Amino acid sequence: MHYIGIDIGSTSAKTAVLDENKNILEVFAQPTGWSSIDTAESIGKNLREKGFAPEECKVVSTGYGRVAVPFSDKTVTEITCHAKGASLIFGLEDLLVVDIGGQDTKVILIENGFVKDFVMNDKCSAGTGRFLEVMANTLAMRPDELCTLAKSGGNTSISSLCTVFAESEVISLIGRGEKKENIAFGVVDSIIKKVAIQANRLPAGSKQAVLTGGLCECDYICEALSRELKTEVITDKNARFAGAIGAALCGM
Repeated sequence: MHYIGIDIGSTSAKTAVLDENKNILEVFAQPTGWSSIDTAESIGKNLREKGFAPEECKVVSTGYGRVAVPFSDKTVTEITCHAKGASLIFGLEDLLVVDIGGQDTKVILIENGFVKDFVMNDKCSAGTGRFLEVMANTLAMRPDELCTLAKSGGNTSISSLCTVFAESEVISLIGRGEKKENIAFGVVDSIIKKVAIQANRLPAGSKQAVLTGGLCECDYICEALSRELKTEVITDKNARFAGAIGAALCGM
């Protein structure tokens, strides 16, 4: 028996396939697009091409578009799935999960493999992947390029809590001739500070902090978050797929 987890987020849809021994056999991601239903159909086609027919597997969906997966056997909330997925990926039962998604940021405290507490950002996209994307577009860069460039910058801050006003700040900095690397630093620093405020609400103690979500692929995000939280934050090549992996585990 194979177990399929599908995490349809606001900007990206992630899929994971596990076997009965919890080995990760396949992971893949694709843009969510405007229709979660179309995305689910595309995922189903992709799975069949890879030899994992959804009809012959246990399928669990999670995320923003979880109800749009017609071949899903059940749906599970993101918090539960991200907790289970992170525990498997990092091989830990006690950890603090920081998940920076496209439209929201979740911080989950896990003890003995179970969710003890969690916090999420408010409705504003500041401190999320969407915030980074908007700022990168303003600087005519890709988000990953902005993160890389930020490492060589400094001494610039973005004070606005609203994404729209923050974008205006960036435009003003460009107009004043501020170096692009310093603006990039200010953008990343703004995200990290907002995420750290959330993380500090939970008493993690000596638990290992881990970074999941799309921004976990940006090395500087992990480095900057470690510095802000004053503790090592680690990540993994499969950390982006924590929600999907956790959903597959829920199928067991």
